Amino acid sequence: MKRLLVSTGATGVLFSLLLASAAAIADNPPLPTQIVDLANKVDGVHPGFRAFHAKGVVVEGSFKASSEAARLSRATLFNGSTIPVTARFSDGSGMPTVPDGSPAMPRGIAIKYHLAGGGDTDMVTNSFKFFPVGTGEDFRDLLQAIVASPPDAPHPNRVEQFFGAHPNAPKAIGSLPIPDSFADEEYHGIDAFIFVNKSGQRQAVRYVIAPEKLVHIAPEEAAMQSPDYLFDELAKRIARKPLVFHLKAQLAEPGDQTKDASQPWPDDRKVVDLGVLTLTKIVPNSLEAQKKLLFLPTNLTPGIELSDDPLPSVRAAAYGVSFGRRSH
Repeated sequence: MKRLLVSTGATGVLFSLLLASAAAIADNPPLPTQIVDLANKVDGVHPGFRAFHAKGVVVEGSFKASSEAARLSRATLFNGSTIPVTARFSDGSGMPTVPDGSPAMPRGIAIKYHLAGGGDTDMVTNSFKFFPVGTGEDFRDLLQAIVASPPDAPHPNRVEQFFGAHPNAPKAIGSLPIPDSFADEEYHGIDAFIFVNKSGQRQAVRYVIAPEKLVHIAPEEAAMQSPDYLFDELAKRIARKPLVFHLKAQLAEPGDQTKDASQPWPDDRKVVDLGVLTLTKIVPNSLEAQKKLLFLPTNLTPGIELSDDPLPSVRAAAYGVSFGRRSH
């Protein structure tokens, strides 16, 4: 009986510890959940829409790699065959009705390459030249600062204090010009990835998706456009002719860091052309199609690997949380 009592007591203690642990977890959810919760505080909760880049349109087309790409990476993506793609252009806000010409807002394109054999690999890029912060924790803290800085907050408000401690954050946001078209913007894969070729050679890269021409407009001109001008123009343009972009890679040199997306590599680093991305049509019922699409920067294929940059994993987890919520 004594053993039973001791056992029962131990079970009770264990149960109490589990309850306390569960309460602690509830009070301190995982970092990706915290990030999505804060995004919802910044831009509101919009059922059925993403917490980030809520306003978007899905398009289809193809990608054909250059011979240089095959020398850098053994990925089947770069073998020179024509690869079908599904892509999504978007505004960076979590508000599905955000005006397209809003300042200090990234525009994005996410691409899903449909590989032979049924698999795919993703690229998630946006118009930031580099990211405001280098870690998921700092991104959470930035969102917390935004939430805690209403227009009537005394100065220096929390955002201003955050910018003082993270000087690259305002520089990144200040690097966001406003395009005249989704087709005339340059998009950056702010995170570093590692290409591995058939010989096992490794090369750190950052993606660039370059348009045929780059056209930006002044905030005053953007303010005079219709709230949906980027999407309206895209529909008209792609109906006339395909949109063409060049997928490129900026190559790191020995000693260039790969773990901090808020620290760009020098402008003189070599940039190589990986191939041509051709987008030919908007998918029917795009609004429904995009609800089912999940683009993950960690969805890679052999020949492309993660670097020591922590952001792709945090971003992928946060996108997964957002996807789970909009799917219910």
